[in-house]
Amino acid sequence: MSILNKTTTLILAGLFSINLTACSSLDRLANVGEPPKMAPIENPQLQAEYKAISMPMPAPKDTRKQPNSLWGADRTSFFKDQRANDVGDILTVMIDIDDEAETNNETTRTRSSNEDAALDSFLGYEASLGRVLPEAIDNTSLIGMNSGSSHTGVGEIERDEKISVQLAAIITQILPNGNLVVHGKQEVLVNFEKRIIAIDGIVRPEDISTENTVSHDQIAEARIIYGGEGQMTDMQQPRYGQQVYDIIFPF
Repeated sequence: MSILNKTTTLILAGLFSINLTACSSLDRLANVGEPPKMAPIENPQLQAEYKAISMPMPAPKDTRKQPNSLWGADRTSFFKDQRANDVGDILTVMIDIDDEAETNNETTRTRSSNEDAALDSFLGYEASLGRVLPEAIDNTSLIGMNSGSSHTGVGEIERDEKISVQLAAIITQILPNGNLVVHGKQEVLVNFEKRIIAIDGIVRPEDISTENTVSHDQIAEARIIYGGEGQMTDMQQPRYGQQVYDIIFPF
């Protein structure tokens, strides 16, 4: 890519970021003094980004009742089961994350090499090299090369995360093998700061307890979001110009 093309790309990227910043700034100016707006309750299946889950499934089970029998093959107990088991039913997800990780890496690399080349004789023409090459040439030491490199790297990661919260979720889909697709979202607004908690994943019906709860570590393909919006969150983020500068600045 030529320098002109690179310059044009940077200018277009800058203009695009300025346009986005202006639109966002106008929206924020229009909402000065107003608390963050709460999202309306919507059907997840009607949202534009919603996609039904499709996974490899075993053969369907026979759930037909036997003649003259009160027992159905799809029942988990003789009496009525109060646990969530159908689309639209609600269950409680227990999110209790207490993770701690520490990683240390250290790398040391050293390399050195030497190369020598000589031309003692070449069909008798070695004596004529002085006519082409500079004077005082030594045929026994024509080329000499020496190189060395060293590298040392040290990395350390230390992480400590702890989240403990309960969240009601709704069954949005039943997979062919009986597993349940759940979706839950909660928004809490306190003093112009909105806390957002969301959970998505797949639950086995047998993992739902008799209290109609399920632990987050029993949810497959779990997607847990814990964040917020508001004035305090905005103050913790760098300005858009600084973010763009950090992305495009090469040094």
